[in-house]
Amino acid sequence: MNRQSGTLAMQPIQSPVSPRSLGPGTLLKIAVPVVATVAALLVGLIIIASTGSSVADSMEAFWDGMAGSSYNIGASVNRAISLGFVGLGFIFANRANLTNVGGEGQLAIGGMIATAVALHGAAALPFGLAFVLPLLAGAAAGALWGGVAGWLKSWRGTNEVITTLLLTFIALPVVYWSVESVRLLRKPMTEVSSLPESAEIAVQTQLPMLFPADPTSPLHIGLLLFVAAVVVVWVLLKRSAFGLKLRAVGLNDMASRRAGIQTGRLVVLAMAAAGGLGGLAGAVLIQGQNHYLTSEFSSGYGFDGLVVGLLSRGSPLGVVVGALLFGFLRSGSIAMEISAQVPAAVVLICQALIVIAVAGSTWLVDKKAGRR
Repeated sequence: MNRQSGTLAMQPIQSPVSPRSLGPGTLLKIAVPVVATVAALLVGLIIIASTGSSVADSMEAFWDGMAGSSYNIGASVNRAISLGFVGLGFIFANRANLTNVGGEGQLAIGGMIATAVALHGAAALPFGLAFVLPLLAGAAAGALWGGVAGWLKSWRGTNEVITTLLLTFIALPVVYWSVESVRLLRKPMTEVSSLPESAEIAVQTQLPMLFPADPTSPLHIGLLLFVAAVVVVWVLLKRSAFGLKLRAVGLNDMASRRAGIQTGRLVVLAMAAAGGLGGLAGAVLIQGQNHYLTSEFSSGYGFDGLVVGLLSRGSPLGVVVGALLFGFLRSGSIAMEISAQVPAAVVLICQALIVIAVAGSTWLVDKKAGRR
């Protein structure tokens, strides 16, 4: 702390690659979670065998669903993109020691607003703006949803875990209401009773395909947006004064205020940024994958994205790895349930085991490092 200037003194940034960073401790931190993940998957195989299903057939279906074709690979990566946006939002808020558990609600609100903008006027805009505007609207809606929790935290000291969770329980019924009401987003009902869902958004408002020459690949440009978001978040958190201030607020709020940092504003900005990334995840899910809104469109992506953020331990690269793992697991579970009649809940159990194994192994590694 620089007492004369009243600001935090900037410390020299170490090179990300150094002999110390590649020491046994770092290698152990990488190896132990990988081994724990493999062990959790092996337990999943035992569970599959205990159901009486053929493990060979189940694994064949699982692999085919994940990466058996360019379509399946693209679909898996598309799922990972939405999970990754939520995970990035989580680590952004966590930099300031804030726990954003409202990714599901922020994703739902972002998807709903993106759908509304796409259905009401965006399709008439010139190419580019037609799909960009719903994306921005979804991100803004998520930022507002997260910013409310940040404002309550800074204004009244309300715990953000409670507010983000309760806001999720508000967001989900709002989405349900919007697709149930013909005055809002529900598509017009005909003589044949229609499901409670919106009309399909126009092609102009859908995210363009990343490989338009390959009609079998559903991979869209959301991947490029996600890569850009990873880079931006990494720079902000690791290489900027803003990230340093967030870290200071997270470590000691009182000392940060005495150093002249506007902690209240930073808390609101951090939660709004986290919510914006969650809202962007919902917009990408609608515009790049679903193309219409239902009350259950989020399918737990927000909660899975929260787990991705937790497992990443504040690393944007860790978010990428976790999002890809969970995205491919989702695709494989769907195919395994359809083709091999193995309940998708088996994969959910595997995901839970992965979380427990990685969290437990991380604790052991940290404890061992502390003893040193």
